[in-house]
Amino acid sequence: MADDDLKLDEFSPEEGALADSIGEDKTAGDLAPVFDVPVAISAVLGRSTMSVAQLLQLSQGSVLELDRKVGEAIDIYVNNRLVARGEVVIVDERLGVTMTEIIKDGDSQA
Repeated sequence: MADDDLKLDEFSPEEGALADSIGEDKTAGDLAPVFDVPVAISAVLGRSTMSVAQLLQLSQGSVLELDRKVGEAIDIYVNNRLVARGEVVIVDERLGVTMTEIIKDGDSQA
């Protein structure tokens, strides 16, 4: 290891910009500055791959076969990142999604 390389344990808690927040309990109120940031949410029922020729043959009433089975969980993305899986539900004659599983970083075997 070079002389100018530092190990993490060489820093005391008082050093660095994050020192004030180390060890403090965080609450939802701490996120208040980002509450109004818009995010794109997508619920993906399934996927399909086809050629351009097949795509051009689609018309009203065509059936597009997806890679999922009936009753299988759907993927929920926030800003194109898989964050959960869920089930399709009907709420007041509209489609909705109930989250059944939260996906942690690295668990997104999609």
